Amino acid sequence: MAHNLNFNTATGQHAFMSVKQPAWHGLGQIVENYPTSREAIAFAGLDYEVAKAPIFAKGTGLFESFPIPDQFATMRTDTKAIFGVVGKDYQIVQNADAFAFFDAIVGGGEDILYETAGALGKGERIFITAKLPGYIRVGNGDDVTQKYIFLTTSHDGSGSITAAFTPVRVVCSNTLNAAMKTATNVVRIRHTAGAKERLEQAHKVMGVADNLSIQLECIFNQWANVRIEDKQVKQLIQLALCPNKETYNLLKRGAKEELSTMYKNACDAAFEYAMADDTQTMATTKGTLFGAYNAVTGYYQNVRSFKKGEDKLKSICLGGTAQARGQKAFDLCGDFAKSGTAALILN
Repeated sequence: MAHNLNFNTATGQHAFMSVKQPAWHGLGQIVENYPTSREAIAFAGLDYEVAKAPIFAKGTGLFESFPIPDQFATMRTDTKAIFGVVGKDYQIVQNADAFAFFDAIVGGGEDILYETAGALGKGERIFITAKLPGYIRVGNGDDVTQKYIFLTTSHDGSGSITAAFTPVRVVCSNTLNAAMKTATNVVRIRHTAGAKERLEQAHKVMGVADNLSIQLECIFNQWANVRIEDKQVKQLIQLALCPNKETYNLLKRGAKEELSTMYKNACDAAFEYAMADDTQTMATTKGTLFGAYNAVTGYYQNVRSFKKGEDKLKSICLGGTAQARGQKAFDLCGDFAKSGTAALILN
């Protein structure tokens, strides 16, 4: 799988660090102990600063140029790499500031464990995953989901600072980043926001994490006790992976021969994962609604191929296809738990 990790020619290292587990595609730095935020910044190659530089337009004369009002380029001060063009109100959030979000909301970083961090492209996008204390436990306690906050921000003006509560089921690394219909799991912070507002939003992230942890543990334990037949699992997978209204209508009519080969192959692969993977044969997942939900999330996490590691990150954690399909599966499982049928509903 290809990658888009930033490579620093000066240090000869890729901008990525991971605790104990092999780093992204074997690149980056593996550290044995959980680092402090300051150490994580250095290990991940994120110890650079970003500046706003004025933009000049070339005039008609040989040496004539003039500044473009209210337009600036964002750039790395070490490599001089240009990231993007932003307006006068754009506030740079330095990489150290992103870690400061975490440190501030948990009392100096004593209870939060920085597990991965890195930069993509020229360094225009950074990401951090931090493990929170405690677990979500399903069944008798053997099926454990760890609690994470995933934060990403860009320096090119392309998006907001995004922090999301992202539970990860340990046995299969399935990312269960679902949101309730009444509560989101994501907090977005504008780059124009001041430091005080950013800190307030960071505290909101912890509130989201605490609230969703309790709700998800209750829901997952309920689903682990709801039985579902194999044919219903297949139908739920078909609905969760359904890409559009046209496909939905074909499913409803039973016109399977008219479905696209790509879609049918994806559904078959997810169903095979549901039936055969070791993590799907546990007491909490075998023949249960919780297992059906994990079949969809597990397909994207452990079966589906992505061209680049960045594509997988975007798909699963940055609002891409995998995250959308996982959310659809979560909603369908909620409906099934209430009605006992995998209803053919497409929002």
